[in-house]
Amino acid sequence: MKQILLFLYMAYIATAQGQPAATKPNIIIILTDDQGWGDLSINGNKNLQTPNIDRLAKSGARFHNFFVSPVCSPTRAEFLTGRYHPRTGVYSTSAGGERMDLDEQTIAQVFKSAGYSTAMFGKWHNGMQYPYHPNARGFDEFYGFCSGHWGEYFNAQLEHNGKLVDGNGFIIDDLTDKAIQFIDENKENPFLIYLPYNTPHSPMQVPDRWWNKFKDKELELRHDGEEDIPFTRAALAMCENIDWNVGRIMEKLSALQLEKNTMVVYFHDNGPNGRRWNGGMKGSKGSTDEGGVRSPLFIRWPGTIAANRSIEAISAAIDLLPTLTDLAGIHASPGKPLDGISLKPLLLGAQPLWPDRMIFNHWGGNVSVRTQQYRLDHTGMLFDMQRDRGQRQNIANQMAPVAETLLKQAEQWREQVLSELANPDSRPFPLGHPDSKYTQLPARDGVPHGNIKRSNRFPNSSFFTNWISVDDKISWNVDLIESGNFEVVLYYTCPQKDAGSTFELRFGESTLKGQIVEGYDPPLRGMEHDRVERTESYVKDFKALNLGTVHLEKGQGELTLQALNIPGSTVMDFRLLMFERVE
Repeated sequence: MKQILLFLYMAYIATAQGQPAATKPNIIIILTDDQGWGDLSINGNKNLQTPNIDRLAKSGARFHNFFVSPVCSPTRAEFLTGRYHPRTGVYSTSAGGERMDLDEQTIAQVFKSAGYSTAMFGKWHNGMQYPYHPNARGFDEFYGFCSGHWGEYFNAQLEHNGKLVDGNGFIIDDLTDKAIQFIDENKENPFLIYLPYNTPHSPMQVPDRWWNKFKDKELELRHDGEEDIPFTRAALAMCENIDWNVGRIMEKLSALQLEKNTMVVYFHDNGPNGRRWNGGMKGSKGSTDEGGVRSPLFIRWPGTIAANRSIEAISAAIDLLPTLTDLAGIHASPGKPLDGISLKPLLLGAQPLWPDRMIFNHWGGNVSVRTQQYRLDHTGMLFDMQRDRGQRQNIANQMAPVAETLLKQAEQWREQVLSELANPDSRPFPLGHPDSKYTQLPARDGVPHGNIKRSNRFPNSSFFTNWISVDDKISWNVDLIESGNFEVVLYYTCPQKDAGSTFELRFGESTLKGQIVEGYDPPLRGMEHDRVERTESYVKDFKALNLGTVHLEKGQGELTLQALNIPGSTVMDFRLLMFERVE
């Protein structure tokens, strides 16, 4: 009798949260990094073959006019929240500007509250320190990295729920392995997996199996203008590796007979990271033109979403949260108003009435507006996208009323949405949140003073070097969330001849002194795996130095790292500080 009552109670709870437990669909969202709309064979690219992704598209719904932001972190924020990225506090791709405001509700939090097991494997790029960290934004499990890009794709140093760990093999294969393991472990319960792959973002690294096919390949389709052919070849090889891993996910679902109870969503975060074939569209990554913001979107749910469903209505990343919750029967608690709308009628309806709408794309102060037929670019030129996807003929004069309307809408969007980013970012980096054992403060988020320089102009995955004076220092604007004791580990390199420097870590009245006793000077690496020369920083294997334990008092202020004595020519090259809360 007790077992019957328990079963009825569990069924009641599941129904109250949206659907009976047995029919709650699993959700897998695959997002790729810097892969253009044209980097798939299903979209007409004859330079590569992506059979697994093509099959995914053909066995479900295919959106032909789906739009994202021109760069990484804004698209991720829009997908996660269902809101335009300026509303979420995301305005940049590094140094704190990639962080989503803490009062935003994510898709993971919504599904977690409905009883789902949630996991993310890959590139986060929406904040590192807890509570900006994935584990604080609804993901029970996180394996990957929080930065905007990574410097090494083979056996990379990653993190698992805040703790630094060593990756296993090529990073995309490794992330897929972890996702497959999670599916195995949660096959009896509803789960949501967010799988944001970090390729084909540079550095252009890919295993030989895929590179060997492309390293000397003649490209049948080319960009209309100047094209870096070796870079394109590397990107296409990375795309075929992605396709292989998507196939592995689909095979696991089939083997476990989970296909009919699992939605698989696939899209890209922006246009291609280089000039290569992209269907003749204008613009690439960073551009608010069609080529910079058009992405494929495929949603597969066998038995619920018909195969080969073709959808022409415009849609965007902001629509995914309301769409997936609606499809799953999950009712989110009231939060901030969404900019996105549910696409469920388009996915399940025969021929639903669908009113025209406007989708806004923004980056670097540029705003473009897309309707079903037109795009108004950031300069005020108007294009008929049904006849002129390449944006070659400005029709603003011929269609003056349309142009004027869209110009007014763009200005209104600036006033209502973009204005939320009018003030400089003053948010400190949280340190020592009581709900997280670890807090990482990397060079990326620090400010160099004096002679200290970054290893590269791109802060993500960089380190600090040229520390040659006791007047030099590194600082972080931090908010110590709760007083406590912290074990601090510093990651450094230093030539043996320069070993011996002493330094001090200071926050308020608390200090912790350390010394570089042991030299450790490995060479820069990464170039041995690069298929083309990179623009980002190379990496090193940094040595962990335990500085001991320090007591820090709650409050906001400047955390500084400064040398006290330099017996040699330099103090160290610095990568990061790791704080671990201890009793």
